[in-house]
Amino acid sequence: MTSELPLAGYAAVQDYLFGLKAGGVKFGIDRMRLLSSKLGNPESRVPCVHVAGTNGKGSVSAILESILRASGRRTGLYTSPHLVRLGERVQVNRAILTEDEIIAYVRELQPLADRIGSEGGPGDRPTFFEFMTAMAFLQFSRRRCDMSVIEVGLGGRLDATNIVEPEVSVITSIGLDHCDMLGNTLTEIAGEKAGIIKPGRPVVIGRLPPEAEAAIRAVAARAGSRVVSVREEYGDAIARYPRPNLEGDYQRWNAATATLAAKLLPARFGVTPETMASGLLAVDWPGRWQRIELGGRLTMLDSSHNEEGAGVLDTNLTRLRNETGRPVVAVVGALGSSRAGPLLDVLCRHCREVHLVVPQQARASTHAELEALIPSGFRGRSFRSTVEGLFPSPDMCTAGGPGDMVVVTGSIYLLGEVLGRLEPQRGPGEGRLQDF
Repeated sequence: MTSELPLAGYAAVQDYLFGLKAGGVKFGIDRMRLLSSKLGNPESRVPCVHVAGTNGKGSVSAILESILRASGRRTGLYTSPHLVRLGERVQVNRAILTEDEIIAYVRELQPLADRIGSEGGPGDRPTFFEFMTAMAFLQFSRRRCDMSVIEVGLGGRLDATNIVEPEVSVITSIGLDHCDMLGNTLTEIAGEKAGIIKPGRPVVIGRLPPEAEAAIRAVAARAGSRVVSVREEYGDAIARYPRPNLEGDYQRWNAATATLAAKLLPARFGVTPETMASGLLAVDWPGRWQRIELGGRLTMLDSSHNEEGAGVLDTNLTRLRNETGRPVVAVVGALGSSRAGPLLDVLCRHCREVHLVVPQQARASTHAELEALIPSGFRGRSFRSTVEGLFPSPDMCTAGGPGDMVVVTGSIYLLGEVLGRLEPQRGPGEGRLQDF
């Protein structure tokens, strides 16, 4: 795809980037290595921590960034996907990439990408995700970040971010997700995520299934990399785990993972017990069992989106119902039956109403597909709903009644659409640029 310069304004840049997405996901790091080399390898100028995992990698990245910033470091944070605005993916000291900066970077990268494509063929042309990864590396270098936290997009071994040489690698969790790309067993998926381990660099692992942990330890042993395990350091008693400014036991697991990674950093990064404590209390990461009040009602926003996440959701809902004694209504949307099924099994055990929503993504499950996954024994009611109908204004949710709690869960893309309605100050949503 070749385009003529100049790209006139942000709308044209959005169209251009959307056009790149039409090429789909292309695994492999050779294109990213080539693009980065032509940019002068900006990723080599800023030390980083590289974070992979089925679930929790965004939260661990946010917690670690908060610890580093509390330690007086200028931080870069690269995560995906975004919730509302594309610039959320690339942040310096938690300030997102602006529209003007995105325009400038696309204008810089476009002719380079066209030249790569013309010299090597269409398969060599950088993808949408590789464009965003290049923007992150350039921004962190040019803004003179002291340290960056780089979240893997998908998998690890063949992810575009895997050209970095991190101070520490982190693997937060292993579950069955993206099996069509990463493998059908926990061992296979763990092997893909372990591809971020670099020779001689330590790796922190979260609470992993035994077969996944064994696969990662085998890769680390071949690389000569020290393995630091959350379970070995903290045990199984949740009371021993650090408590961040994020709700839920699983966020304490994530906090422990981030804390261990921070402890492994060289002394020049200034991390101390005091700055770790400050960072844990200051972390902000929306849409992860986030408690808000909406129209006088307790509302939870949660991006549990797969089978592993559904187990955590079950625990959180049990605790919430015991805490409040109030009935629950759910708003749910997901991408694919393998994700929607476990979520609906959990929700239908806890909720008296389930509002089914189709996120504005090509891979989203339809109303009919979601209805077919509702357990036959469900005694409550289900509704075909829309985000616009359920959240007509920033202070209103039409699901359920005045005494009900509302839980919005499932795809992170659904959470982004809801947050766009509840927090219009974020700006217009960029949903078509969310997926990958």
